[in-house]
Amino acid sequence: MDMNSTKASPVLTDPAPLNKSRLGIHSPVLPYSQSGTSFSASMLTIPRKKPGKLDDVRSNGWLDAMKSSSPPRKKILKDFSVEIITNDADVDYFSWMVKYPSALSSCQRILNQAMNRRIVMFLDYDGTLSPIVDDPDRAFMSDEMRAAVKNFAKYFPTAIISGRSRDKVYELVGLAELYYAGSHGMDIMFPAKDEMLSTHSNCIKSTDQNGKEINLFQPAHEFIPMINEVFKTLTENTKDIKGAMVENHKFCASVHYRNVNENLWPTVAQRVHDILKEYPRLRLTHGRKVLEIRPAIDWDKGKAVDFLLESLGLGNNQDVLPIYIGDDRTDEDAFKVLREGNRGYGILVSAVPKESKAFFSLKDPSQVKEFLESVVRMKEGKRASKA
Repeated sequence: MDMNSTKASPVLTDPAPLNKSRLGIHSPVLPYSQSGTSFSASMLTIPRKKPGKLDDVRSNGWLDAMKSSSPPRKKILKDFSVEIITNDADVDYFSWMVKYPSALSSCQRILNQAMNRRIVMFLDYDGTLSPIVDDPDRAFMSDEMRAAVKNFAKYFPTAIISGRSRDKVYELVGLAELYYAGSHGMDIMFPAKDEMLSTHSNCIKSTDQNGKEINLFQPAHEFIPMINEVFKTLTENTKDIKGAMVENHKFCASVHYRNVNENLWPTVAQRVHDILKEYPRLRLTHGRKVLEIRPAIDWDKGKAVDFLLESLGLGNNQDVLPIYIGDDRTDEDAFKVLREGNRGYGILVSAVPKESKAFFSLKDPSQVKEFLESVVRMKEGKRASKA
């Protein structure tokens, strides 16, 4: 970026160069544990088991995690159809923003830090580009948001990293000029020369929905039969819980409990626990009112950021400023990667105070759109002034 330099704020320390040797992705991706039962097609039909005791999920902290990862919405007082946010909520949020300043008000300062650097943008989908809704199948991004992302990608490399399957998030976003990583970065569509395909294991050539040849990196490819099996079992074992919904994201399975009565959350957790204990090669992570079952390999959204930067030829480039915008607990892995060594900036999307590894904050998807548009306006304005 060729923005004028100003003195950096205490929050904005100068990002250090990316060190390719720190990526840790030249060796095969290793699971946390090599032990565990194997799986086969003969295991695809598993009878329902009698649930274990609810003490299991109380003692292992699952219930506490489910509540902490699903913060309540701000308290609203309604008076004559006018919604007024309580003063206490305002005070708490603005106090929190001292630690996580608004990316909108800090936009110029961020661009000053990007002077002579190339911004690379990473975006989560749910809760970042689209609102959180009761039905995940209806989490659509607006036409205005799509236009903002499309316009942003004209100037800066842009990637979507989502917990959804890569095919699904591509379908929802519908922009061919972006890069996509699904299943928390376990299914990455990336640009690369043939030599990179031979350097990295689990890289394959494939075709997209339009028949165009693409490169894919899938470090958990061997787990697909196991995830299919677990998805079927989870669906069968939760079908009697009103509001529960199970999704198959190809490399991970999600159990949504957003529409489940809170009194039944322990039942949801116990059903998942009983199934998961039969699969020591899988692990559980918590999202916003969702339990996610994924392969126990050393891979997450943070490593997906590193991989995409390398595939773009920017992995060892000190003139790069990576920015990641996300709202969920799984995005913290990416925030952490960018914070380490002040390599880039994480922006947390949240309307309630919560601890994060991010540098900045935005309140909701509408502010994400405004931030993207602001960066583009400043970029276009600078180009116009030089013309």
